[in-house]
This record gives sequence, C-alpha cells and structure tokens, in this order.
Amino acid sequence: MAPSAPRTRATAALRMKQIALDNQGRTIRRLRAQLATERRGLATMKKELEDTQVALEASHKVIVGLTEIGLSMSKKIERMKVKKQKVRANHVECHQKFQAHIHEA
Repeated sequence: MAPSAPRTRATAALRMKQIALDNQGRTIRRLRAQLATERRGLATMKKELEDTQVALEASHKVIVGLTEIGLSMSKKIERMKVKKQKVRANHVECHQKFQAHIHEA
C-alpha cells in the first residue's frame, strides 16, 4: 500500500493541475469573447460618432448658408426701404408741385 500512495497523491496533484489549467483555459476563452464583444461595440460607437460628425458638419454648412441668405435678404430689405422712402419723398414733392401749379392757375 505504501508504494501506491505516492502515485495516488501524484495522480491527484496532476489531476488538480489539469483542472486548474482547464479553468484558466475557459477563463481565457471567456475573456477573449468579452474583448471581441467590446471591440465590436467600440467599432459601432466609432462609426456612429463618425456619422454624427458628418451630419454635424453638414448641418453647420446649412446654417452658414442660411445665415448668408438671411444677411443678403436683410441688405435687400434695407435697400428696398431706402428706395421706398425716396419714391415716397419724390411723390410728395411731385404732389406739392402739382398742388402749387393748380393754385397758380
């Protein structure tokens, strides 16, 4: 019985080491799977961020364009107001001349 006891202990020790290695292997596979999942998630987030950036830049260009149009329209409106005032002043002057002409006659 004495010679088999060391072999049994050695076998048990080897079995325990094998179990530990199997557990480590499973842990490594699980961690690799988690890492792959995280990488896919990060790639998706990066793509969404890039898409958002492109949309933001396009939106900025639209805003700049609309601002330019708005400024142009404001200038046009101001010119039209000035022109309207000149026309009104010209009309008043013409009306006064016409009234003066009527009174002379």
